[in-house]
Amino acid sequence: MPSATRRPRRSAVRRRRWTAVLGVLALAAGAGALTGPAHALATAAAPVDFMTHCVPPPIAGIPPIDGTTTAEITVDNAAPKVGDTVTVTYTVSKPAAGNPVDLALPADIMTPTGKVTLGGAQPGSVTVTGPKKNPPVPGKGAFPPFSMTGTFTVTAPGSITLSPGDYNIHTSYIMELDTPCTVISPPAPVSETIVATDVPGANERSIQLATASGNVGDRVTVTGAKFTPLADITVAGRAAAAETADKMTFKSDANGGFTARLTVNDKATTGVVAYEGSAWTAEKGAGPAAYTVIDDTPLPAGSQKLNSSVAAGTLSMSQAGDTVALSAVNFGTGGASTGDLQTVTVKDFRGGPAGWSLTGKVTDFTGPGGTIGASALGWTPACTTKQGSPSTCAAGSAGTVGSAGATLASTPNGALTGGEFTVDAKLSLNVPAFTAPGAYAGVLTLTLT
Repeated sequence: MPSATRRPRRSAVRRRRWTAVLGVLALAAGAGALTGPAHALATAAAPVDFMTHCVPPPIAGIPPIDGTTTAEITVDNAAPKVGDTVTVTYTVSKPAAGNPVDLALPADIMTPTGKVTLGGAQPGSVTVTGPKKNPPVPGKGAFPPFSMTGTFTVTAPGSITLSPGDYNIHTSYIMELDTPCTVISPPAPVSETIVATDVPGANERSIQLATASGNVGDRVTVTGAKFTPLADITVAGRAAAAETADKMTFKSDANGGFTARLTVNDKATTGVVAYEGSAWTAEKGAGPAAYTVIDDTPLPAGSQKLNSSVAAGTLSMSQAGDTVALSAVNFGTGGASTGDLQTVTVKDFRGGPAGWSLTGKVTDFTGPGGTIGASALGWTPACTTKQGSPSTCAAGSAGTVGSAGATLASTPNGALTGGEFTVDAKLSLNVPAFTAPGAYAGVLTLTLT
């Protein structure tokens, strides 16, 4: 389904964002492959067919109709943020029912209503309504195509599927009549998938220390900003991934800020964190801010104290190449054009509590005969964690990549995260049987956050 591609906005989140383009995914058409007459190829079909049970008005005196409905779901934003409102359009190009009576129906007397079924990260439904508008319908003639629209607010990040649901055709002519049509085997096939992301800058909490070091028992002034106003805040010392006994709890001010003086007694303290709630989370915390406890304990005669430190690094990615040659398919047969993603290496050397997510989205494949839609590309991801890494990566689900995108791999938040990871995927482009001969290419963009 065609959908608008939005340029990513810069995030205020304190995570470094990496984007890489896996140059060209090329469907190579070699000798004997895709040979035959050239013709324009439309974007891969978005409409779906599903069986519906339609009940004509009792006055018609005819039994229910079990037939095929052809419909399509489109959205105004295929890559929303949590909190965004998405407008959904449910277009029925071929209703399963028709005018149940011999009497012709005049123009503009039909009002359609229906439901769009949501799945994936945000299960539920969207109520949609169409305008009171239609061409004349002859007696016992097929109902004309119609569209209905509605909106919903995105409440969760991830892939959200949209499928056609039940619909009703109301006619207002001489009398008020309804023809409800229900999906026989719900849910109907998925017609559209959108990928929602967290709101940029959702966690903008921050802390600063008045000094980066102090003696055992000294107080360090901690200043916080952009916490929830009047929330319970805990400021604590941190020794690697564990908290120390140096801790204090208080409430933030009416603007979400605070100033606290934390007494640091633990010689092992290497940083200070602040968070809302009863325990540290990356979503509602800030830090750690580096802090060094100066141990002034006298040394035995003839001794030397050795000090060392570990510097935090960055989150980065690299790929083995920028081109993938997918296998050729034959004109008239079509099928799966397959290949392997160029291996991606992710290095998380930040040493903090945040995990990462690697996602990808692809453009339509263009060639001499037109385009093969982005939704025709699927992948089966795989991810390997290097031994000794604090985090363990999880491969994304096998399925469609599309222009909206999908997750290739990720690691969760934790007390201490990091490591080195190798990400791969099996790629498969579903090429329609009579695609015009030639080479087709699309661009797969990978984004690490």
